[in-house]
Amino acid sequence: MPPVLPASSQTARPHSLAEDGYAIAIGCAFIAMGLMLLKQANLVTGGMAGIALLVSYLIPWSPATLFILINIPFFLFGGRAMGLAFGLKTLFANVAIMALGLMMPWAVQVAKVSPLFAALFGGSIIGFGILAIARHGAGVGGVGVIALILQRARGWNAGRTQMGCDVLILLASLPVLSAGRFELSVLSAAAINGVLMVNHRPGRYIGH
Repeated sequence: MPPVLPASSQTARPHSLAEDGYAIAIGCAFIAMGLMLLKQANLVTGGMAGIALLVSYLIPWSPATLFILINIPFFLFGGRAMGLAFGLKTLFANVAIMALGLMMPWAVQVAKVSPLFAALFGGSIIGFGILAIARHGAGVGGVGVIALILQRARGWNAGRTQMGCDVLILLASLPVLSAGRFELSVLSAAAINGVLMVNHRPGRYIGH
């Protein structure tokens, strides 16, 4: 029988605004880095990151810029459904992802990256970026916001919900990617959702 923890250890301690801002900024940096690696390897992934990458192969815009443009209706909806604080934090996260994504080529120059490494590491750090942002009362928009709303309202696992949406996004990339790049893109989406399914379960985290 597992030991019973003292009641005081189960008391949620709200994050301060500074803690929220710091964690969201770090999460955004993870996402921007992951996008850069996946773009360098000519891969796609799930979620809004995948849509932004896919569109970036069709038009000469950066994935970071496309990320916020595609997300505008989603974080407006998220703000209405989840509250003003969530909407403002999500807007901040999207602007930060765009700014950091535009800075990445100047700050970090990657001449060559293994597509397998990009899929696994890039996908994983995007997942941890999304997790850090979600833990601090925000989202990255898109299907992630829908997944968070369904988790809060119905208790659905956010990772599994997003995985279903990711399947549709990855199927849409089939005309653009080679078979090998498509398989690695599936792997990157699995890496993102693996992080979320393991770490972002209802009741797992008592801080807020």
